[in-house]
Amino acid sequence: MVEAVQDAGVVVTGAGGGIGAALARRFAAEGARVVVNDLDAAKAKAVAEEIGAIAVPGDASAIVAEARDALGGTIDVYCANAGLPSGGSESADEKVWALAWDVNVMAHVRAAQELLPAWLERGSGRFVSTVSAAGLLTMIGAAPYSVTKHGAYAFAEWLSLTYRHRGVKVHAICPQGVRTDMLDATGSAGDLVLQPTAIEPDAVADALFAGIEEDRFLILPHPEVAGYYQVRAAEPDRWLTNMNHIQQKWEATR
Repeated sequence: MVEAVQDAGVVVTGAGGGIGAALARRFAAEGARVVVNDLDAAKAKAVAEEIGAIAVPGDASAIVAEARDALGGTIDVYCANAGLPSGGSESADEKVWALAWDVNVMAHVRAAQELLPAWLERGSGRFVSTVSAAGLLTMIGAAPYSVTKHGAYAFAEWLSLTYRHRGVKVHAICPQGVRTDMLDATGSAGDLVLQPTAIEPDAVADALFAGIEEDRFLILPHPEVAGYYQVRAAEPDRWLTNMNHIQQKWEATR
């Protein structure tokens, strides 16, 4: 058992399936009191009933107060997991860009606005952001997703550097392919880049809990992402050339 989460009040958004459901199950198994959130009320209820949690369906941007009440007045851990796999290029409709920004970034910002006053007053709180390796690197064929996941990572990083001395712990989870409906939605680009090394959602939960025990900000369920990230930072032209080769390979299959 991870002592830091025992009897903690935990909220997991987008927890009707995939990574969110795996996180909710793991927190419950570790002795936390869990709120399961999802836009799909039936899915939220099913996962909640399975693990003895509380379902609070609805828009992840607007459920903090209701979830806090459901947990008896205190949220200790908030998992900003809900995300949108928006594909397309710079030519994607502005509505696609706006929705990706709203779900992948602003939902995290709105949650933090609600959570931080109480966390800073008492000197503790834990914000878990499900980002994606796309937030550290990028993803071919998915400009809105890649750009907004960079934003999600930047916001998690900013929260950590700003509030860690005041007791707020932040974790950014950055997996590559995970066998979920979201992976299926990536189409041929995902088949090329993500499917070969895809992992199960439970492996993401394992990586997060290892990171919680070690008090690490960056959670990499695919450890090889660290090496890609280093090359991207140290040799950006080499990295971009390699990614362009993947882009060309993808274009040749379309």
